[in-house]
Amino acid sequence: MAITVLGIDLGKNSCSVAGFDETGRVVLRRRLTRDGVVRLGAKLPACTMAMEACCGAHHLGHVLREQGHEVRLMSPEYVQPYVKAQKNDERDAEAIAEAATRPTMRFVELKSEAQLDAQILHRARTRLVGQRTALINQLRAVLLERGIVVAKGRQQLERFLTEMLDPAIEPPSTLSPRTRLLIEDMRLEWGELDRRIAALTTEFVARAREDQAARRLVSIPGFGALNATALVAAIGTGETFRSGRDLAAWLGLVPRQATTGGKPRLLGITKRGNTYLRTLLIHGARAALPSLSAGQTLIGEWLRGLVGRAHKNKVVVALAGKLARIAWAVLRSGEGYAARVSQPVAA
Repeated sequence: MAITVLGIDLGKNSCSVAGFDETGRVVLRRRLTRDGVVRLGAKLPACTMAMEACCGAHHLGHVLREQGHEVRLMSPEYVQPYVKAQKNDERDAEAIAEAATRPTMRFVELKSEAQLDAQILHRARTRLVGQRTALINQLRAVLLERGIVVAKGRQQLERFLTEMLDPAIEPPSTLSPRTRLLIEDMRLEWGELDRRIAALTTEFVARAREDQAARRLVSIPGFGALNATALVAAIGTGETFRSGRDLAAWLGLVPRQATTGGKPRLLGITKRGNTYLRTLLIHGARAALPSLSAGQTLIGEWLRGLVGRAHKNKVVVALAGKLARIAWAVLRSGEGYAARVSQPVAA
């Protein structure tokens, strides 16, 4: 039994495997635990191990690669067309093995331990920010139920609570003692969330200084420590993308097109891919737009022309797509960003 490609359908506890020989015939079907997959890999000669890029795939991929196998990870949406009727785990494993043999298939690069750590930290920070936002909204609702309306903005609410909870100041008459105690507890919880978010942000700044790729990305306008470390954690050096446009398309920043009267017309962006990275890039582009559009550079000249004919939000998204393409070029070239100065128009 000479297996050349082994498709592995990963599960939390058990996995289904399907082995192909060199002719593409299925010669092995088995259901194993994750440890059983590792033991099977140790017994087999070097071959191609194919999996969907899902939870736990990178860890298992590193283990199988250390055994001498070639590991190929694929996006689940690219595997789906190869699944036959009456879908089950065994057919999924067979589809994974078949998809891995396609010459045009796009594979996902195995992430290093540093990349996995950075992604976990980003997810933890996102969860904390969401909890803080929910807490702030609940605080506003509690105050509004007592007829107290606070101005918009997190700082405005924080300033109001600081003054209201001051023992030297008489609290509003509509607040009961129990509600005031509840607000004090919620304010303490808010402070703890702020502290934990700030600690993670400080860690990202330190990581961006230590990592060479992230340090180059920070040189791009609109890229801070969060954007740089998140992008490096997701794509590494960008080798899996053939161009900056491929990266922008993976982030969902490429506009869809429609044909009206034989003429192409641009629609909204696709919003495919990594939502978190796309959000960071759009926020970074929004922050960098004023300074970039005022500069005497090629990108500033492009932005000034775009602002004159498109809504500001569209300009921000277009700039985010351009920053993604610039980021790919910076990662692939190994050099920092340098703005190109526009040439003055001759009189």
